[in-house]
Amino acid sequence: MQVNHSMKVFGTAIFLSALVLGVWPAQQGYAQRDGVDFSAEPHALVTEISDTLFQSINANRADYRANPDQLDELVEDVFIPVLDRDFSARLILGKHGRGLSPAKIEAFGEALLDQLVSRYSDGLLEFDSRDQVKVLPLVGKNTERQTRVRTRIQLNDGDEAPVDYVLRKTEAGWKAFDVIIEGISYVATYRNQFGEEISKDGFDKVLSRLQSGALKLDKGKSDQG
Repeated sequence: MQVNHSMKVFGTAIFLSALVLGVWPAQQGYAQRDGVDFSAEPHALVTEISDTLFQSINANRADYRANPDQLDELVEDVFIPVLDRDFSARLILGKHGRGLSPAKIEAFGEALLDQLVSRYSDGLLEFDSRDQVKVLPLVGKNTERQTRVRTRIQLNDGDEAPVDYVLRKTEAGWKAFDVIIEGISYVATYRNQFGEEISKDGFDKVLSRLQSGALKLDKGKSDQG
């Protein structure tokens, strides 16, 4: 399987549809934006986001290839609002987040998202059809604390990559705080990377490197080789 394709989905469909994260400022005060009802239940929310992204991509594919910044804006407007940035950031930081101010947690989550969007959003252009994304029915025990929406991404070679979104109910609606691709958690992947970096250099230095782009995100075990 060409897992590098699925890892591109991981970064945009994160943390997308993912994993790392919080209520994106563009969404505050908006129950509905760009055709997406952010107050919808998890299954409907993921379906609406997929539909909206592909409608725009199919109509503007050439423009997005010529102007990548426009694609980044689309992802930020449509996908990022449903990501629980600060909650995911705290999960990724783990013990290293204890005692940090909310402002530092927010700065870390925002820097992480900025790099994910700029690095992976062009992967959406590789998909030719909305039919390549299947949102599966909910199964198992799902609660307001944690609900898992399963999707299957059909790659251009015909294989399918499982991409699942883990959401929780917040005062602002359902928010995704993790993305799991082929069994690999976005949160766990980056917790390992940043745990090592922070243990070695300290949080402030790691944040500065992440914000400047000097610290690059790991692609994950499934994208190696």
